[in-house]
Amino acid sequence: MGEQTTTAFPQEVLDQWAGEGLDLPALFSAGHLGTRMSVQVVEAAPERVVGTMPVEGNTQPYGLLHGGASAVLAETLGSVGAMLHGGPGKLAVGVDLNCTHHRGVRTGLVTGVATPVHRGRSTATYEIAITDEQGKRVCSARLTCLLRDAESPAQPS
Repeated sequence: MGEQTTTAFPQEVLDQWAGEGLDLPALFSAGHLGTRMSVQVVEAAPERVVGTMPVEGNTQPYGLLHGGASAVLAETLGSVGAMLHGGPGKLAVGVDLNCTHHRGVRTGLVTGVATPVHRGRSTATYEIAITDEQGKRVCSARLTCLLRDAESPAQPS
């Protein structure tokens, strides 16, 4: 648990962010919460973000994958997609997340795939399908992010 995998970025994303001097896998990761939950972003592009999360360690008292854990995976993947869509000049801020939980999972790894529903100038909405290792859908989620202008380092906060 907690081992780092490398996120695959398409060349156009690498080119777009090249001059920013940022660690892209760290920037487009699940952050501290995702680290505790062993979320891994394995593929990231504005058109598709894929990530995984183990069921073990992310369960509720009945031993099933916690619905909040599915929400964390969904919001992580949708936010990464929205940030990549917005580009270096924008910050993505989640404003609406909804999740429908279809079936329980007790073991293994779940995989989330975020695809855009809408990519505009000020908002981005992603659908996130979370499936179990047999490809059965566990959760359907939708995330809408507000795209705000990023502050330059010289601007006060």
